[in-house]
Amino acid sequence: MIVLGIESSCDETGVALYDTGRGLLGHAVHTQVAMHEAYGGVVPELASRDHIRRLIPLLERVLAEGRCARRDIDAIAYTAGPGLAGALLVGASFAESLALALDVPVLPVHHLEGHLLSPLLANDAPAFPFIALLVSGGHTQLMRVARVGDYELLGESLDDAAGEAFDKTAKLLGLGYPGGPALAKLAESGAPGRFKLPRPMLASGDLSFSFSGLKTAVLTAVRARELSDADRADLAAEFQEAATEVLSAKAVAACRQSRLSSLVVAGGVGANRRLRERLDRDMAKIGGRVFYPALDLCTDNGAMIAFAGSQRLLQGTAPNRGGAFAVHPRWPLDELR
Repeated sequence: MIVLGIESSCDETGVALYDTGRGLLGHAVHTQVAMHEAYGGVVPELASRDHIRRLIPLLERVLAEGRCARRDIDAIAYTAGPGLAGALLVGASFAESLALALDVPVLPVHHLEGHLLSPLLANDAPAFPFIALLVSGGHTQLMRVARVGDYELLGESLDDAAGEAFDKTAKLLGLGYPGGPALAKLAESGAPGRFKLPRPMLASGDLSFSFSGLKTAVLTAVRARELSDADRADLAAEFQEAATEVLSAKAVAACRQSRLSSLVVAGGVGANRRLRERLDRDMAKIGGRVFYPALDLCTDNGAMIAFAGSQRLLQGTAPNRGGAFAVHPRWPLDELR
């Protein structure tokens, strides 16, 4: 079964083909970073309009890469939420219309479920059950994953997500958009420890997160003195150390409490090199192992949606019929069944 995946939840347009027999046939992503950079963040209306422009060229590119024709598509999966309402509607209407034209089933997919299952696309994939750390610009959650569709929320951020804190801290340090990668690059030339930042909720005894206080501590440090370039690098390094220390400690604690040795990390922040180093080291101490998606599948992409859709269809999830569809800008992952 060849499944076409469509992702348009925010500022990346992703299209991919996944074959349940042969694996990923091809995927392509267009990022809108350059367009939104002038505004310091995503402009929803511009994002929606750009998705409209990109979907058909990306579809043609992926079909050529996979050496497939449109008639070879057996089903279509698309991101129905969470995300920006207008952007979601672009992908949903495109997918539903194409499915109607091709007379194939179409399935709405949860964006975070796509991220959650993306490490399963690797040749060396984790086996169920496992703990998942979903860490992105909009979400920081720990989930126990028993199988596809069986997710238990163990803990989440009470305020800012980790990726959001990275972006806001980068802005405080005068870095460009997107802030997370820019901060990580600056941190490479800095030394943690010279500035003292808190590790929020590190000893809370639960699996919840909080990053707004960490961001505020950076703001206090920025206002306390005029920072040199070296100061900014050291502050970026300390922020990164604080955030990754908390993320790693909570993830390891979740594995201990659940008596599971496999940790899956997904979402854009999962590409952070320092986070990966710390997670690998800390999980090895308890005899565990961390599984990551490929770096090009950490950010939003159609491959994860095609794969998640294929797994849902294989387990018997009923596709949409009759052209009726809806998007869900707010859609808690633990509501999925």
